[in-house]
Amino acid sequence: MNLVFVYNADSGLFNTLADIAHKVFSPDTYECNLCNLTHGYFHAREEWMTFLHDLDAEIEFMHRNEYIKRYGCKDEVDLPAIFVNDNDQLKLWIDKAVINNLKSTDDLMEMIRAAVLRKESGAEDRDEFLSLPV
Repeated sequence: MNLVFVYNADSGLFNTLADIAHKVFSPDTYECNLCNLTHGYFHAREEWMTFLHDLDAEIEFMHRNEYIKRYGCKDEVDLPAIFVNDNDQLKLWIDKAVINNLKSTDDLMEMIRAAVLRKESGAEDRDEFLSLPV
């Protein structure tokens, strides 16, 4: 399985510094819960990196501007989001609403484990993934 994680933040040094400042000074209004769940102020969380290493999937991470440049999907999906990449066609797997309801890195990892198991069991309906219990 090929997973694409798309952050609701742009790449680049200035944007990274602005994101860090936003997380420090106004964390309640920061717009990317996927960033909050997977990264501290300066780097990815260790438990997240271990989880990804052990996950049986190919993984790609993209910032909003990279996603738009590559896929041209500016307004089609609210970010952050997690997609399954099927022959360079992204299929929404876990949407912003689900990601925004998660409270911890552990919650995210458990939700992804459950979704991978459902996918491996043959569940294909998009709504089944979006309605996973959190």
